[in-house]
Amino acid sequence: MLYIVLLAMVAGFLALRLYSVLGKRTGHEQPIARPVEERAGALSVPRVVDAKPEPRDEATRPIEPKAEAGIRAIIAGEPGFDVARFVEGAQSAYRMTLEAFWKGDRNVLNDLAVPSVRDAFVDAIDAREGAGETLDNRLVSIERVRIIDASVDGREARIAVRFDADIAAVTRDADGQVIAGSLTDAVETHDVWTFARTLKSADPNWKLADTDEA
Repeated sequence: MLYIVLLAMVAGFLALRLYSVLGKRTGHEQPIARPVEERAGALSVPRVVDAKPEPRDEATRPIEPKAEAGIRAIIAGEPGFDVARFVEGAQSAYRMTLEAFWKGDRNVLNDLAVPSVRDAFVDAIDAREGAGETLDNRLVSIERVRIIDASVDGREARIAVRFDADIAAVTRDADGQVIAGSLTDAVETHDVWTFARTLKSADPNWKLADTDEA
């Protein structure tokens, strides 16, 4: 009898532990940029609403007010869209695209940009190589990344992102001599890159569709 009682106690303890883990939400169920909503659990626990929610810090949000309607439209067309993940990916794409252009890596550019933008990069690389010049550039830091605009036309989504960065840039001639720039003095750059993607397509990647200066 004591053995049975001990088994029952162990089973009860394990059940309680499983509930404490599996019964909790992770916080990743709802896409970012939608209002965060605490939902009642299996026991229908009443939801407590803070009468005075803390104001959002506009300086730290990754989305400009102008872009919010477009972001909501993107989420409506593809509920799995995650703003934080997109911003992180856009920052990586910014770095990879710049480094590929500086190195003259056409294959990487082909994967990151739409044909028209890729061709513009390739034309610039061809001209640079034809002149016997090379770039010795370095992305020192990305100070700020913000979504400044977004839109959906049919299934085609576009998101404009502003990058504020510091870049050290040097151009060398065929003999390796510096003909422009400096690696010791980083230059502030302010770029607006627009990324595009067909919503609900098999390809999950956003590609660079336009570049401009802020």
